[in-house]
Amino acid sequence: MNALTEQTRWLDATDQAALVASGEVKPGELLDAAIERIERFDPDLGAVTSRYFDQAHAAAAAPPTGPLAGVPFLIKDVFADVAGQVCTDANVALKAQARPATADSPLVARYRAAGLIFAGRTASSEFGTVPAAESTAWGATRNPWNTALSPGGSSGGSAAAVAAGMVPAAHGNDAAGSIRIPAACCGLVGLKRSGAGARTAVASVQDLFAELAVTRSVRDTALLLDIAHGDEGTAPAGGYLAELGADPGRLRVGLLDTRPDGAPVHRDCAEAARSTARLMESLGHHVEPGFPAALSASALDRLLPAFWSSGMADVLRDLARQLGREATEAEVEPLNWALATMGAEVTAEERQAAQDGVADFARSVVSWWDDHDLLLTPTVAEPPVPSGTLGPDRANPLAPLQRAEQFAPFTPFANFAGLPAISLPLHTDADGLPIGVHLVAAPGREDLLLRVAAQLETAAPWQDRRPAL
Repeated sequence: MNALTEQTRWLDATDQAALVASGEVKPGELLDAAIERIERFDPDLGAVTSRYFDQAHAAAAAPPTGPLAGVPFLIKDVFADVAGQVCTDANVALKAQARPATADSPLVARYRAAGLIFAGRTASSEFGTVPAAESTAWGATRNPWNTALSPGGSSGGSAAAVAAGMVPAAHGNDAAGSIRIPAACCGLVGLKRSGAGARTAVASVQDLFAELAVTRSVRDTALLLDIAHGDEGTAPAGGYLAELGADPGRLRVGLLDTRPDGAPVHRDCAEAARSTARLMESLGHHVEPGFPAALSASALDRLLPAFWSSGMADVLRDLARQLGREATEAEVEPLNWALATMGAEVTAEERQAAQDGVADFARSVVSWWDDHDLLLTPTVAEPPVPSGTLGPDRANPLAPLQRAEQFAPFTPFANFAGLPAISLPLHTDADGLPIGVHLVAAPGREDLLLRVAAQLETAAPWQDRRPAL
């Protein structure tokens, strides 16, 4: 590994952009350093599914512009188009078709305008259905901290690539925790933006998706959020990056260190939440046990089968549109085929009832924030699981989804309620494995989340914790 490759490996995107802006490093040199790291580390991890190095070199050769000009970046290979690149959604039929996109998705276009250089695509579960990065199309991605373990998901390829130091940040999307879960498993920052929920009707699974990235630093997350918001006019007047360092005030924080039904979580995950509660109290915040009652006694569990299955039926209809024909059972993983089959039988009345129930749930959950500022939980209920735990299972198609519900009970509600939420790498177990902590705010309060995240990052910095690859 040459000097620049090692010098830039652990720099965040902000610092890498500063090297380019100062003229100390050229974008092509920064890209070559990232490519060298990808070629060196990815054979052991399987994080990068497709390499587009020639396209990246062409982009890096242009005069750099934008706040992240010249910084190498990777895009998740699910529900995100990059002009000239193939998005397979981790599906074998789309992989075989290999049809490049003709235009960027909206967020990808904003990232490109900010100067990011897209070097390749990262692994996920098929259609991002379960919180792993394992698929029939691409195989299993492994966790840089321990390659016997999963990096989480579904943005697990992005998280593994950033945690290994291949790139400083990478794209992700999140419909039930798919940014926050891998951030927790890989020792990174992962923010889910506000979305549909109590304020606007959640009509489909697509309404749950929030796109952003996994990063090494709170400031990178804030900058990428500014870029993602663009000219929408929903960010604070000075932008989210300007919120860092601002006093969040004395906050009212509810602590949930068990599952919402009262069942225990792994001791390391519970301790992650409790130790963060103690840290927040030392910073002047008020923390006491409490969480929205709707999380433990809601109709959401009864409504979700109709919601998820009808959503997967929609996904397979879109797959047929992309293929120009119906997909066969052999071309779709067992879980997603089973969900779509169930979804095809959901009536319009049942789907509407599920949508109405989700809206009722969202309103009930959001009302808790009338008297609180933040909810603090573990990000996941147990440390990273062994690789293969959440992979496709033809003998029991629904098993990965059932196991996912045990692994990640804390993240989905934020998507259904439209709440912003962030996972921070504030804790480790006895072996040094990352354990994430989850903070959830009221709709539209990303500014508050980022203020507190920056405060916690300063009080308990994590940047020097790195996997031994």
